[in-house]
Amino acid sequence: MTQRKIAMSPDKKIALVAHDNKKRDLVEWATFNRELLAHHDIYATGTTGAILEQELRFPIRRLQSGPLGGDQQIGAKIVDNEIDFLVFFWDPLEPLPHDPDVKALLRMAVVWNIPTACNRATADFMISSPLMDDEYHRLVPDYAEYRTRTIEGGQSSGSGDVGVGDFDQIRHAALV
Repeated sequence: MTQRKIAMSPDKKIALVAHDNKKRDLVEWATFNRELLAHHDIYATGTTGAILEQELRFPIRRLQSGPLGGDQQIGAKIVDNEIDFLVFFWDPLEPLPHDPDVKALLRMAVVWNIPTACNRATADFMISSPLMDDEYHRLVPDYAEYRTRTIEGGQSSGSGDVGVGDFDQIRHAALV
């Protein structure tokens, strides 16, 4: 698959997300790195965003709480190139009722090749990278080939959207 470059400006669009048992860690990390974060556009989910705004004393673009769709909102922003960088302190020891949303968010971060930190050590290395305050071009597979691939039956999938008439063809193909 061919690659294409997506530019990330020196002022990054950073999503900060933390599960309940990890909020304190994220707030401590963000407070320690306040000066480094201050010139970037910061997004956060629900309660995490409220706490960060209070502690950091600069505007945070607050989205829904994770279980109420915030994780999916961030995933959509990654797809739309509105998030460049994800710091997601999730709790691997706590069962989550919205675990599919968490997996979907992490999947989008990988699919769209954005830097992702899931713990404090990785976040420290990423925020202190010389690439952090420079323009950076990340490589992303050119998904145009995937979107226009031929599916069973010889038809192009076009945009990737399935039309109403396509369901009859799919159902027929499954029965044959």
